[in-house]
Amino acid sequence: MQLISSRLKSNGKIIGLVPTMGFLHEGHTSLIIKSKEQSDITIVSIFVNPIQFAPTEDLESYPRDIEEDKLILKKNKVDYLFLPSAHEIYQQKFNTYVEVLGLTSKFEGEFRPTHFKGVTTVVAILFNIVNPHKVFFGQKDAQQVSVIKKMIIDLHYDIELFLCPIVREPDGLAMSSRNVYLGADERRRALLLYQSLNEARELIDKGERNALSIVKKVNNIFITEKTIHLNYIAIVEYDTFLAADILKSGISYFIIIAAKVGKTRLIDNLLVSIK
Repeated sequence: MQLISSRLKSNGKIIGLVPTMGFLHEGHTSLIIKSKEQSDITIVSIFVNPIQFAPTEDLESYPRDIEEDKLILKKNKVDYLFLPSAHEIYQQKFNTYVEVLGLTSKFEGEFRPTHFKGVTTVVAILFNIVNPHKVFFGQKDAQQVSVIKKMIIDLHYDIELFLCPIVREPDGLAMSSRNVYLGADERRRALLLYQSLNEARELIDKGERNALSIVKKVNNIFITEKTIHLNYIAIVEYDTFLAADILKSGISYFIIIAAKVGKTRLIDNLLVSIK
């Protein structure tokens, strides 16, 4: 992969990287389409990263279908698939990690304390192997993207990051590889996440600017829904991911949410700009 990338760059090609954990869906396809628009060569990596899963999480059961993934990549005319094994990424006696401090201690970091350290480490390794000019991530993992953006700045990677919009099912559920875990009734109840985000946006559209007040009103939606365990709902600044107090004109914010529906943990968000 390093040799291929080096040859492509020496020939003046702009390389776009779409990092994934496989089990590809239309959300991933949207990233591929964006990469093909912005790059001469699109490389998709598929790697289920063991070090971003806690011992209690779903590493072994994480959905995989590499043959179907290959068909999707061929259909979308992806130039290269990078499909490394775990021992190729993490060589014998591997003991070097990349960690972004501060930003990773809240929200997802609070509920998954080792997660972001695993994400930034593997993404840094992928950057070093593929050496792309541009990288493409989905908005659904908004905090993860903010963490990687900070890593790119701090470590002086000469890489441009593109944040691509969430792709949703027709009923509004954010596309995710983990949606396959949901039973029919759980999937119906999972729609409450998106509905609650829209409720928050409606309050903002009506002129509410107190972030805490918005969060409290939306949080009340889940009090009567005993089958969904809400982890958090918050409003954070787009650039810093700091929790907002009073929403200010000219600033963009993420409304973020995470909850467990049955045994499946889901995240979602909306991006809003205050006029």
